[in-house]
Amino acid sequence: MIKRKHKGMPKKNVLVIGGGVAGLAAALELAEQEIGVDLIEKSEFLGGHAARFSCKASGECVKCGACIVVEKLKKSFLNPNIRIHTGCKIKKFENNGIIKTRVDKESSEISFESDAAIIASGFKPFNPVNKPFGYKRFNNVITNIDLEEMLKLEDDVVRPSDKRFPKSIAFIQCVGSRDESLNHLWCSHVCCGSALRVAKKIKSIKPETEITFFYIDVQTFGKDFQEFYDSMKQEIRMVRSIPGDILISDNDCPQITFFDSEKNCSIDEIFEMVVLSIGLTPGEDNKNLSELMDIKLDDSGFFKSGENSSTGIFTAGTSRGPMSIEDAILDGGRAALEAIKYIDRKDL
Repeated sequence: MIKRKHKGMPKKNVLVIGGGVAGLAAALELAEQEIGVDLIEKSEFLGGHAARFSCKASGECVKCGACIVVEKLKKSFLNPNIRIHTGCKIKKFENNGIIKTRVDKESSEISFESDAAIIASGFKPFNPVNKPFGYKRFNNVITNIDLEEMLKLEDDVVRPSDKRFPKSIAFIQCVGSRDESLNHLWCSHVCCGSALRVAKKIKSIKPETEITFFYIDVQTFGKDFQEFYDSMKQEIRMVRSIPGDILISDNDCPQITFFDSEKNCSIDEIFEMVVLSIGLTPGEDNKNLSELMDIKLDDSGFFKSGENSSTGIFTAGTSRGPMSIEDAILDGGRAALEAIKYIDRKDL
């Protein structure tokens, strides 16, 4: 840990772009080292997508990271070294040793001067509306984020069509990830762990719920993954197949068509609700930020790692690729420490 605290107002300043968990983690690490932070966020709220996620504990903590978001938000608002600017859009960016940034905020402009910058612009959830699963056409086909918000706000699971607890739920993985037709060849890493933890929580609420998990393969997560995964295989049905189509049946129940490799045939099965585990795709601001700040994106559209550290621009969190809440927080801290090292080298 770098210790460079001094008394009085911060003499150095870092611009943090993005108020999700990675941006908050970076801002707090910098502020605790007595570096001033201008944290800019395009929306009116901080926390990013992670603020929409529910706690998945079912008797004990499962380390999903959701509760950490609240903690980071509170600390950021209370830290005097962090200046928070919401509803901001970058209009101009110059980097000539000192970084000069101008942003639009409502009908006015604000300018910042910074010694370094951290991009933590986050990710964009894949929109599955054009996939053959009936999202936005069938009431009881929802995304994992819809389900997360439902659990967070109501601590319950209900069918959107009739507000009744579904007796059978299908989770479909890799919707928008590992999809050659979309040129989305990457794995989103977090979907399997999140879906299985939510399935565990649902079973703890209503043990009689029948849950089916459609997958390509299961991405490992956490140090206790194997034990947790083995226990879940006893509680839910695992089907190694991705459905090709969803139609609607009686009572707004989705009907899934999938190939059963054990029976070597196609099967139609009806569920009371379907949850699509949507992938993490590059943030919608990545292209614009790349052009404004003269930094490169990789072939997938995420920011390349480490290419701009010599110019004082660093990237953090899911702006660099899919990662969990905990990993994004750690990555925000890493970017902050790299920015501090860069600033200290400039002073030599």
